[in-house]
Amino acid sequence: MTEILWTRPEGECLGTLVLAHGAGAPMDSNFMNRFAEAAAEHGIAVARFEFDYMAKRRETGKKSPPPRADKLIGEYQKAVQLVLDEVEGPILIGGKSMGGRVAAALAGGESLPKRVSGVVCLGYPFHPIGKSDLDNWRLDQLQNAQRPIFIAQGDRDQMGSRSEVEVVDLPETISIDWLEDGNHDLAPRGASPATWNGNIEQSAQKTAEFLKRLMP
Repeated sequence: MTEILWTRPEGECLGTLVLAHGAGAPMDSNFMNRFAEAAAEHGIAVARFEFDYMAKRRETGKKSPPPRADKLIGEYQKAVQLVLDEVEGPILIGGKSMGGRVAAALAGGESLPKRVSGVVCLGYPFHPIGKSDLDNWRLDQLQNAQRPIFIAQGDRDQMGSRSEVEVVDLPETISIDWLEDGNHDLAPRGASPATWNGNIEQSAQKTAEFLKRLMP
């Protein structure tokens, strides 16, 4: 696991979001940079890290596939502990796509510290691309999580579009904000009135509102 990459607010800090990357892009990808900066503008410190397989890609240049999501929970837990030791105040855990799925799985365990108040998923991978049969859906992590979950999802996400997800029963502890014409990276098409910056900004704002709702 890499060292923590921090993006901190210039003013008051509401809390900290531990943010993991997706399966194919590192912690400093364009998406991750944009979201971390937007979240900091809304008062959230963002602590990014990389799973070992992604860190090794930096060293070797070889794109080995990620382990199964459940094999990454221990690494995520170590990152959370590092952040807990460094900051005070409430903690959110979350991630882009696979990173959010691992965070949700971690929230299903009994050992998560009480300071971790919720989970943020940016483009949750409800199912593999092209495999929307319910047998292929990844719902267990969401259903078993013991913390509230906020999902920012593009309404045409190839791994769980609005029309697909809205007919699935999800726990009441899960809230979804649909981003206009967004794909799996929350980005709209060029002809759309929505913009990528606007969708990321909305996701950051809704994340801050989610954190405020969880604060005592």
